[in-house]
This record gives sequence, C-alpha cells and structure tokens, in this order.
Amino acid sequence: MKRIVIVGATSGIGLEVARLCLREGWKVGAAGRREEALADLKALAPEQVVTEPLDITRDDAPEHLARLIAKLGGMDIYLHSSGIGHRNTELRADIEIATLRTNGEGFVRMVTAAYGYFRAHGGGHLAVISSIAGIRGLGFAPAYSASKRMQGTYIDSLAQLAHMEGCDIRFTEIRPGFVATPLLNREAHYPMLMPVEKVAAHILRALRSERRRVVIDRRYALLVLLWRLIPQWLWERLKIREKVKSKR
Repeated sequence: MKRIVIVGATSGIGLEVARLCLREGWKVGAAGRREEALADLKALAPEQVVTEPLDITRDDAPEHLARLIAKLGGMDIYLHSSGIGHRNTELRADIEIATLRTNGEGFVRMVTAAYGYFRAHGGGHLAVISSIAGIRGLGFAPAYSASKRMQGTYIDSLAQLAHMEGCDIRFTEIRPGFVATPLLNREAHYPMLMPVEKVAAHILRALRSERRRVVIDRRYALLVLLWRLIPQWLWERLKIREKVKSKR
C-alpha cells in the first residue's frame, strides 16, 4: 500500500487525485488550508486518510508536513498540488507578489522539506504540478508564468542534486494545460479546457510509472511543441488571451 502526501488536497486537481488514490487502496495524507474540506475527504475513507491543516506561505508549514507524515506512518510519494494563478494584465503588484509568494516561496518551502525527508529516509518519489504556462511567458498572467517556469527549473536542480548526493529520489514534473477547476476565471472561455477527472487520471498514471516529465494531454503536448518552435520575436507579438464570455 503506497503512502502519498498531497499538499493542496482540498480542491481541484489535488482533491481529485486524492480520490483516485483512495480507490487504488493507497493511504493518503491530505494537507490544505480548508479544514472542513479535509474533514470531508477523510469521511470518504476514514481508515485510509489522515489530514493536517497547512498553509504553504507560513514558516511553520514544514512542521505541519512532518506531523502529517508521522500520522501517515511514512511517505512514499509527495505530490505538490498547491498554487494560485490570476489574470493580471493590469499588473497589480499585490496580485503578482501574492502569486510569487505562493508558487515560489511556498513551493520551495514545501519541496525542500519533502526532499529533506526522502534524503533522510532512503529515497522516495517527489512530484509537482506545474503548468504549460512555464514553457513560454503568457502576457495575461506574468507572475503565474514566471513562477511555473521557476518550479520546473527548481525540480531539474533538485534532480541533479539527488544524483550528486547518491539519493534514490525520483522526480516527476506534471504540466497540465487549462483544467476546469476553481482556479480559472469563470467569466472566461479557455481553449481545450480539460475536466479535472481526466487530468487526475493522467497524473495517477504518471505517478505509477514515475515518469520524469509529462504534459497533459496529447493536444497540449503538440501545442507545447509548436510553442517551442516559435521565434522569440514572433512570440512577443502574439495575442494570446482568454476570451471573456458575453453576458446577457
């Protein structure tokens, strides 16, 4: 029985992956800010789920992670599914800084804590959900794009560090496209929007196979390939944006 810790398990992708893991018979350590949502998840399978309230932007978050791992009896997989993103063409500084604080500072705080646990306990599997937005900067979400690029680079660096140290830590970076979660603007239309259930199923397969990097799904994999082929001067002139739904 695998023991997976999911940080960001109270909604969206993290919650759906937690549900799938329970169906697989795994033990789930669920963490997030919303205690009521954690209680609802535990009620689905009280014998398989342990919970711990946790805010990744707080300095004490690693202590809560350690407490959760102890409740779970150890950790085989760490999945980081916590993050925020906003459309911010107005470049409001508070929005940009909050995004960087969560997706940058909070990400590093938790991923380094998970790495430290695996380093001290003979290895493990460290997986993070980033985004295809980290491939090329998107003008409607600068801080989100930059933070997702940083996450991918950070995992690359940790993977190299693990080899340098001789640690048996496997890494998976998961790059979804647009997913129908509360993170998205409900007033906007997103191309190739994917249901969260489909994305979660892809993620579970990636965790089982311990793939190093995966783009979800094939349509987005092709899109990313095309993005990489676009020269920088042309990319900067493209008008990539959300389409706001008309109100009647």
